[in-house]
Amino acid sequence: LVYGSHVMEDFLIEIPYKFPSLNDYTRACRSGWQAGAKMKEKIEKDIGWFLKDLPVFDRPIIIHFLWIEDNKRRDYDNIAFAKKFILDAMQKQGRLANDNRKHVVGFTDSFDYGKPTRVILRIEVKE
Repeated sequence: LVYGSHVMEDFLIEIPYKFPSLNDYTRACRSGWQAGAKMKEKIEKDIGWFLKDLPVFDRPIIIHFLWIEDNKRRDYDNIAFAKKFILDAMQKQGRLANDNRKHVVGFTDSFDYGKPTRVILRIEVKE
């Protein structure tokens, strides 16, 4: 994208995955520390396949999350909690040095309904 005199890069990626909600993850953690850790590890490994074609982001980014759910049963905060898994997977895949404020300078969450359940990321690279 060209915006004024600054060139901005955007990357789109779709992850066709129904993430566990915060409630699901909390239940797993309460059943034993290994259950929560195993759940997180599996999710990060699963979504890693969808992140492998992303570049290495060496400049700050903003991530715009579009969460698409197949029904209206889950609360927005339970859905959007899954960004933690995505950001951690981006680090593990070597696409992001860190998910701290220096590297991820913001994010937005939007919600829609449709099938299949998925999340679409628009990653905006800042100057």
